[in-house]
Amino acid sequence: MAIALRRPPKGCIHHSDRGSQYCSQDYQKILRQYGFKVSMSGKGNCYDNAAMETFFKTIKAELIWRYSWQTRRSVEIAIFEYINGFYNPRRRHSALSWKSPLAFEKIAA
Repeated sequence: MAIALRRPPKGCIHHSDRGSQYCSQDYQKILRQYGFKVSMSGKGNCYDNAAMETFFKTIKAELIWRYSWQTRRSVEIAIFEYINGFYNPRRRHSALSWKSPLAFEKIAA
């Protein structure tokens, strides 16, 4: 979904932890197909993935834990809308000089 929506340039870094889904041959093949540079957390290095862990904490606090969800589909839609309608285009981040991720990306590109 991220590839279709954002169309990242070749050489873009894809960072993940060492979860089996990210290590799978099929997943790695897609990353190579789109020209990603693969980056994985070091074994036992909890600080390597701190940015993503912070994102997960934020989405849980700002969205997930605030509601009782009736269906998995309703959560999927809410997460999609949160990320693409608020978090990336509007939510300002201290680590990005108080810019949204999309505004920061435009400046950096």
